[in-house]
Amino acid sequence: MVPLGTRGSPAFQTPTMSRVTKTPPSGVELFDVHHLRLAEGEAPELPPEHVAARDRVWDTAVRANPTLFDGPVVACAELRWEAPHTLFLRWAPVTYRHYALRRVPGAASLPSLFVNAVQPTDEGRVLVVRMSPSTAAPGRWQLPGGSVEPPGGGEVLDEAALRGQAARELAEETGVDVKPDELRLWTVTRGENSSIGLTYLAPARPEAELRERFAAVVAAELAEGREPELDELALVRSPDQLADLAGPHVDYLEPIIRRYAQAPLQPGA
Repeated sequence: MVPLGTRGSPAFQTPTMSRVTKTPPSGVELFDVHHLRLAEGEAPELPPEHVAARDRVWDTAVRANPTLFDGPVVACAELRWEAPHTLFLRWAPVTYRHYALRRVPGAASLPSLFVNAVQPTDEGRVLVVRMSPSTAAPGRWQLPGGSVEPPGGGEVLDEAALRGQAARELAEETGVDVKPDELRLWTVTRGENSSIGLTYLAPARPEAELRERFAAVVAAELAEGREPELDELALVRSPDQLADLAGPHVDYLEPIIRRYAQAPLQPGA
C-alpha cells in the first residue's frame, strides 16, 4: 500500500505541467503554489512489529548521535490540488522517531514537512548554510529552515503560522530578523522520501549584513559552550557555484537555486 502523500498515492493528484516543474536528475518537483489550506489529520496506526522495529532503529541512531531529539513535528498526511495555485495539505502530529520507519522494511511512513527560506542579497546571490558535525546531516548544504512544528494549545496551523515558523527559523539560524508578513510562499517542493518543503522568499539584504549576522549567531552559540547547528555560510548566484561547496547538498538546493537564478523575484513581485 502506498503511504498517503507519496508519489502514486490517491491523496496526491498529479499536477498539470503548468503548475509543476520536474528537475532531473535530482527528481525534485517544484510546484507553483500561491496559497495553502491546511487541516489536521492523524498518522496511520502501526502494527506492533513495526513499532518495535522503528524504536530499535531510532535507539541505534541516538546511540550513534546522542544529540538527536525525539521532539514533536508535523508530517504530511495528504496533499492535493484544491484550486489553481492552491494546495490542500492535511498534516499529522508525529515525532522525529516516526521517520525511522523509512528504514523498516515494509513499513509506511508519512512524508516529512518542513519550511525554509530563500534569503537573497542585494546583488542577487542566495544564502546557503552548512550543517555542523553534531547534527543529523553533518556537512550538508541547504537553505535556512526546519521541520514544521505542531501548534500549541488553542493555536492553529495555517498560512500565517507557517510564515511565522519560517521567519523564526531564519532568525535562529542566520540572525536575520524578518517579519512573517514580509515572507511570500515562493514554491513547494517534493523530493526524497516524498518530503514536502514550503519555500518562502525573504526581502533582499546586503551581503555584509548577512555575513555579520550569521557570524554573531555562531559566536553566541560557541560562547554558551554549544556547537552551532550551522557552521558555515555561502552566497551563490547559480547552480554551477554549488559545485564549489564541498560536502553533500540537500536534494532541493540545486533546483531552488536554478529557479531563482532564472527568474529572481522579490516579495510582492
